[in-house]
Amino acid sequence: MGKLISSVLIANRGEIALRVIRACKELEIKSIALYSDEDLRSKHVKSADEAYYLGPPAPTKSYLNIDKIIEIAESAGAEAIHPGYGFLSENETFAAKCEEKGIIFIGPTSDAMALTGDKMKCKEIMKKAEVPTIPGSDDILEEVDKAVEIAEEAGYPVLLKSAFGGGGRGIRFADNEKKLREEFEMASAESIAAFGKSGLYVEKFLQGIRHIEFQLARDSSGNGRHLFERECSIQRRHQKLIEFSPSSVVDKKTRSKIGEIAVRAAESVDYLNAGTAEFLRDEKGNFYFIEVNSRLQVEHPVTELVTGIDLVKLQIRIACGEDIPFKQSDLTFNGSAIECRINAEDPLHDFVPSVGLVPDCNLPYGPGVRVDTYLYPRCNVSGYYDSLVAKLITWGQDFNEARVRMSNALDEFMIEGISTTIPLYRTIMNEKNFIEGNISTDYLEKYDLLNLMRTQLKEKSLKASDASVAAALLYSEFLKAQNTAANSSKELSLSNWVRSGNIKNGIQN
Repeated sequence: MGKLISSVLIANRGEIALRVIRACKELEIKSIALYSDEDLRSKHVKSADEAYYLGPPAPTKSYLNIDKIIEIAESAGAEAIHPGYGFLSENETFAAKCEEKGIIFIGPTSDAMALTGDKMKCKEIMKKAEVPTIPGSDDILEEVDKAVEIAEEAGYPVLLKSAFGGGGRGIRFADNEKKLREEFEMASAESIAAFGKSGLYVEKFLQGIRHIEFQLARDSSGNGRHLFERECSIQRRHQKLIEFSPSSVVDKKTRSKIGEIAVRAAESVDYLNAGTAEFLRDEKGNFYFIEVNSRLQVEHPVTELVTGIDLVKLQIRIACGEDIPFKQSDLTFNGSAIECRINAEDPLHDFVPSVGLVPDCNLPYGPGVRVDTYLYPRCNVSGYYDSLVAKLITWGQDFNEARVRMSNALDEFMIEGISTTIPLYRTIMNEKNFIEGNISTDYLEKYDLLNLMRTQLKEKSLKASDASVAAALLYSEFLKAQNTAANSSKELSLSNWVRSGNIKNGIQN
């Protein structure tokens, strides 16, 4: 049994920094925050026991500055570092630097991280461990002719992927040889510019797929557990938007089978701490392993609500050398949970980023409702960092109760000053195919959800019965006025702007 540490430095910001701080408080561990110039007034700075200035707003000069973070950790006497997700969370150099300095890295070892980060090596290891993988190349491809050869063997269409990409980035589609040659040339040039070398591989494009991941945990004694699955199929450009558990297509037998494969995948790379094994499920019900995400996931609250296990506290305990305190047979499902990622993006205008002052906000409350966010009235949403501003999670005794609670919570959720993805989620929660479980990674396009959202917003706004819906339609125009005001050092709220006569389409304040 390991001894708990006395202090943790959180090498992150926003809602995930707050999440780790709360776990530290429950474990009576001192929390140490970092902040850039942009985050001087952020909630995580005020909530932590200590906070240290990191640098200018640009990530390369702040939250990606390994040497500076290590320097602060040492001077502050931090025994461990929690990387959160994003930034340095999957950077093996950072993990190795912590190991070198005798600082506990709350995550996998640098060796395991290097293996999981190298998709080709990881795929090779998984195949030896008899973990099913997607047909395609086994090695990085340097020449387009070899890519064409493998594509013909696998059968078009195929995906061309970067071995160094992540989070859905660096993926290109090709349905014929000409297209593959064109995409290969461009992708190769991008890879060389970004990483100094070309690192591409080809995979068979699976039709009608669902993205399903299994939450993993493994301790230093070699005890591996899976904490069931999360359905992550509702995406935009390979970026997850909505996640829920359990998946409607995973029964008890399948859960046990794929869960065991996920644990085997973790064992094959000697994985430590929490992470996920990601799978694609085709229309025939076949599961194919795609990668291990060697960090805490954005959607980890979904698993927390259906298992009752605090994953961040579990991470800290495992990092301190403790064994996982439960057996696989101890875990049972409790109801259903859904998470919507509230991003500062305008879904009415191709998800263009939306930043600036938030004059006011109203967070939803009630039974089975959880909000993880850094928002507060008069806070600022920065353009330097990820667009995620909040995670709205609901729990219910079954999927429908969780869905209805989510729909109601979305109606209550109000964020002034910026556009968000809330209107899209309102549409999805009440869309027939989502309710019936007819989803896949092309769900938004297949059922034309963006146009459905626009139609519903227009219909509601014409009735002038929902001020929040009306505001959603006005946000795009309001943001232009707000940005103009910001440039002249003025502050402009949505309510003042509307009262000034900026009312269109018959909408009344």
